[in-house]
Amino acid sequence: MITRHIRVTGTVQGVGFRPFVWRLAQQLGLTGWVRNDAQGVEILVQGPQTRLTELLQRLRMDAPPLARVDSVQAQDVLAEPFTDFSIIASQSGQASTAIGPDVAVCDECLAELFDPSSRRWRHAFITCTHCGPRYTITRALPYDRPQTSMAAFPLCPACSSEYTAPANRRFHAETTCCPQCGPRLSLSNAQGQAITGDPITQSLRLLQTGHIVAIKGLGGFHLACDARNAEAVARLRLRKNREAKPFAVMLANAASVAPYARIRRDDKQSALLESRERPIVLLPATAAGEAELSGVAPGLLRLGVMLPTTPIHYLLFHEAAGHPAGSAWLTETQAMVLVMTSANPGGEPIVRDTQEAHARLAGIADAYLDHDRDIVARCDDSVMQVVAGKPQFIRRSRGFAPAAIRLPSGGPSVLAFGAYLKNTVCVTRGDEAFLSPHIGSLDNAASCEFLDETVQRLCVLLDVKPGLVAHDLHPDDYSTRAALQYAQQRGLPTLAVQHHHAHMAAVCAEHGWQGPVLGLALDGVGLGTDGTAWGGELLKVDGTRFEHLGHLRPLPMPGGDQCAREPWRMAAAVLHELGRNADIAQHFQEPAASTVVAMLARQFNCPRTSSMGRVFDAAAGLLGICHTMAYEAQAAMLLEQAATIFIEGHGWPEPLPGGYAVRDDGQLDLLPLLASLIDAGDTTRAAARFHATLVAALSDWVLRASKATGLTTLAWGGGCFLNTLLSSHLRQNLEQHGIMVLAPSLTSPGDASIALGQAWVALHYLEEN
Repeated sequence: MITRHIRVTGTVQGVGFRPFVWRLAQQLGLTGWVRNDAQGVEILVQGPQTRLTELLQRLRMDAPPLARVDSVQAQDVLAEPFTDFSIIASQSGQASTAIGPDVAVCDECLAELFDPSSRRWRHAFITCTHCGPRYTITRALPYDRPQTSMAAFPLCPACSSEYTAPANRRFHAETTCCPQCGPRLSLSNAQGQAITGDPITQSLRLLQTGHIVAIKGLGGFHLACDARNAEAVARLRLRKNREAKPFAVMLANAASVAPYARIRRDDKQSALLESRERPIVLLPATAAGEAELSGVAPGLLRLGVMLPTTPIHYLLFHEAAGHPAGSAWLTETQAMVLVMTSANPGGEPIVRDTQEAHARLAGIADAYLDHDRDIVARCDDSVMQVVAGKPQFIRRSRGFAPAAIRLPSGGPSVLAFGAYLKNTVCVTRGDEAFLSPHIGSLDNAASCEFLDETVQRLCVLLDVKPGLVAHDLHPDDYSTRAALQYAQQRGLPTLAVQHHHAHMAAVCAEHGWQGPVLGLALDGVGLGTDGTAWGGELLKVDGTRFEHLGHLRPLPMPGGDQCAREPWRMAAAVLHELGRNADIAQHFQEPAASTVVAMLARQFNCPRTSSMGRVFDAAAGLLGICHTMAYEAQAAMLLEQAATIFIEGHGWPEPLPGGYAVRDDGQLDLLPLLASLIDAGDTTRAAARFHATLVAALSDWVLRASKATGLTTLAWGGGCFLNTLLSSHLRQNLEQHGIMVLAPSLTSPGDASIALGQAWVALHYLEEN
């Protein structure tokens, strides 16, 4: 008989790992104990050598579905004989484990939920070790019920029996509950008065009669209405002050999606939709989808679609289906389509609790479907799309964050405060980087407070004390000011990281790339080292250092940041660069056109930018596709959509001859391409040719830099790579010419990845100093 001490690290708490170890021990005839501690899962086990060897193998190979085993370390020790194998009380200490993200309710729980003979029939909080909330209910580690918001609901005798029954899938499931022990649903009107009757039944009645209902989910409230009721959708837009930005819709299952969006059961989009992470997935709309859901994504040919995540969502669809017994209806087409959009008025963080909901959603929601289980941490929905057969994050949040991103090596903990737009923060611990859920743009006080709250929460939850604080180069961004204040209060050193350097570093971090690499950064804006607005940059990156190899030909921005909202201004800037100032008033009827002409003529308030985002805006403005944007990136999205319409009918066009030039100083000049768009006849053809020429230009630019530097690996990042035509065709071009492309896959290519890149640079800085 051998006694072996085993340490398992990774995401191994809140995923049923201790019950899994107990069952393995029973099967193998082993004795000893298992417990959670601050480092992960600790096991002391006795048995024959062959059985212990099998245990070690199966700890990795047969781990529960939500677990991620990073390491299994074993050492033989001396101990008194054990008579059985048990799960013992958790031990606290300095944390080196992590809590997993929230996931959707599992099939086994759904079967119980709709089984009239089950004591959890229609219980809105049914979960087990394989599903439900984790991150959003956890206050501290180790992950035990007293450390979660489930602490307020003591186990009833029946649940307690399941919790202690080794054969039960709720054995040591910390979220175990039932109708007797709670939590419980409630429904109230806009004045906070209780609405009598079953909350699910009454909520559905409100939705079916055109009302807007705020529904409490895993990481916050959603605002829901009947997506096929044009008046209800228009009312939600008016109340939320969301003129045209697309809403997401929720349908019961993949079969119900088919009438509204194109999806195949065997493709990546279907797998993403039905995954336990349950992101919103962008799908091509069908003709029926465009017609029946016209108010959901006005002017767009794609729909953001999600499937139910929580039992509450499923109960609403079950009620709409007529209350069928059993779970067969779960795979049948259901008629109801709900708008399901984050309850975050004015771009603020998602609403989290009852008091906040009634205060911030006053005048928006007609009713509140609420419950008494606290949401400890806000966590908005993740958004994804499929590009060239591969999933791509648009927003990495619920279901994925804050799952660790493994780094190739460890180091002291660092804290990175991220970017101004699409903010996230990042904390490292050892060889892991923890990127927070989506925080949002820091243009309002509530988002700034959420950033501060998230920094505090991650550092406490991970039990780390950063040794270095990283931030953006821009001195006026709130993220920079918050980082400097945090560091000053704790006497910590700081490190400023240039925006596009951070984009490239984020890609290197997730790919574990340690050497020099070419970097292509294409986005809206980031402060350059020369104090100007960058956004179309070719770099050579190596850890803490980068070399600027080239940039797009700068264009003036008449009115500065106003150009990011009014693409016609960038189109006017192109006419000015071509010496056609007199044509601006003829092309654009906007009231400010004459003012813009004067500004350009005098170069007053016309800072120049090398931003690729502004090039897309200029193209959309010149083609008349979008003169003024109702939401961020609308012009670029409509330009890509116009190009896609042409390409689907005619194929990929030839690039425009002479459409660009690469200068001796490394500058890429796209002015000839933009000039070709003036007075273009066929808008969709011109948009497609713009994309084809842009891909050819960028390919040539990168290949020249590769020849000059000898580097054949390219990292790319920036929000422009969310353009599926650009990213898929550029990758294909470069790979055909021997360039290895490192693209973001674990994070978004946009600014949400900046914090990870800042942390990566900070770790290299500590290595060098």
